[in-house]
Amino acid sequence: MSKSKPVFSSSIGKKLIMSLTGIFLCLFLVVHLVGNLQLFKDDAGLAFNKYAYFMTHFTPIKVVSYLLYASVIVHVIYAITLSMKNKAARPIGYAKYDGQANSKWNSRNMGILGTVILVFLATHMSNFWWKFHNDEVPYIEYRTDLATGQTTARELQASEFHDYQETVENNVQILKARDLYKQVDFAFKNVALVALYVIAMAALAFHLIHGFQSAFQTLGFNHRRYIGIIRAIGVWVFGVLIPLGFAIMPLFFFFK
Repeated sequence: MSKSKPVFSSSIGKKLIMSLTGIFLCLFLVVHLVGNLQLFKDDAGLAFNKYAYFMTHFTPIKVVSYLLYASVIVHVIYAITLSMKNKAARPIGYAKYDGQANSKWNSRNMGILGTVILVFLATHMSNFWWKFHNDEVPYIEYRTDLATGQTTARELQASEFHDYQETVENNVQILKARDLYKQVDFAFKNVALVALYVIAMAALAFHLIHGFQSAFQTLGFNHRRYIGIIRAIGVWVFGVLIPLGFAIMPLFFFFK
């Protein structure tokens, strides 16, 4: 490699960056899934709305979120760049090619899987992130009797809401918040949106099964002593549990 050519502008450098951003995104998926499990609580969205506010206002989390956005953009750009470079290097296909004999289906179709996931991300951000940050979700007030622990909830009019506020009056905890939970409930009554989420999670599963192991191999973690563990985590955690957990959420709201 020429000394005048930066490492990260080379194909190896781009693969390295894709691996690092990919692993970072995998870690984010774990945290995001754990947080979104608040949706299953039978509390009119109290825990989830608190979680949504925390994730968008706690400074360290906000910093990480910017790193997340940058990671997604870099990961996508480098994936497209490497794919185009590979095609340009072989403008004429092999006379005889048996894809199944050379690689698995998901490894040969990472571009298609990534495109489905990208469409899903755009839809997801417009339905929830954008509306939450631009004050396009309903408002709600929770009143919790501190003596009994019982909580009641009522929808607030726009004139009654100014900002997230938590106070205590007469031994009653009062919380006013943006009701992202209700937006989730409303959005997932749309069968087309639910179908998109389920399909996208299937695409994510195949993408991660190949991508997780591939990332560690690029970083040099491919020794026989631990490659089996990496492969198992890639398949069962990121290929099954994480996508399944996210897919259950829209189905839960659609059928409940």
